[in-house]
Amino acid sequence: MGYADLADLALAAPIAAHVRVSRASALSRREAPDVPPDKRRFLFTADVMTLIRGPGEMPVEVTWLADLPNDARGRPPRIARRAEYLLLAAPTPGRPGELRLVAPDSLLPYDPATAEQLRAILREASAPDAPPRITGIGRAFHVAGSLPGEGETQIFLQTADDRPISLNILRRPGEQPRWAVALSEIVDDAAAPPAPRTLLWYRLACTLPAQLPPQSLSEAQPDEADAIRADYRVIIQGLGPCARMRARR
Repeated sequence: MGYADLADLALAAPIAAHVRVSRASALSRREAPDVPPDKRRFLFTADVMTLIRGPGEMPVEVTWLADLPNDARGRPPRIARRAEYLLLAAPTPGRPGELRLVAPDSLLPYDPATAEQLRAILREASAPDAPPRITGIGRAFHVAGSLPGEGETQIFLQTADDRPISLNILRRPGEQPRWAVALSEIVDDAAAPPAPRTLLWYRLACTLPAQLPPQSLSEAQPDEADAIRADYRVIIQGLGPCARMRARR
């Protein structure tokens, strides 16, 4: 999984844990009639090795259902006893220890690198200054400088908790455009673009549209709107693609 794939799952999961399977039983077609023919539903029972995210009172043994693809011969896959997974799940109300996957593919074979990336995402997400979820783009403004090719653009973003975020682009003659992200109402001179594979990068690269919505340019003159669009393209190119390898559900 890429960073964006893992972040999609991690941020949607109230529970993230490293687990070791003690039992995995394949259900019959009669017990699980809604499962597609190319898959088989399993009932997993596992011991929680490490609780990465979740309630402190969670049981040490958990169960969940998962629909897994059949092997090349059309048979149910073999689940090794004591197989280890990263489990991204939600609790079942009123049933301690019974979990449900947040997505059909949120049961990941354990490996240390993925586990560390998962921890890093959740650490950033739980920090007091974690970047908020972006819900849209607000107004955008451009001020031309005194020299040809000089100017500054500011694009305000809308967030789920109304915290301010702005994108700021500075152009000077003979220099490459410089852009940065401000997470407060004051633009810090030391602000910079977000580092790749960070939560702020994910919030921007995986949310911002390829083009500015028309309402963001409603207060700009035609030449200002052209400059804003050009500066926004600089930001989108600077962020790079939000590469996802899994289908979002």
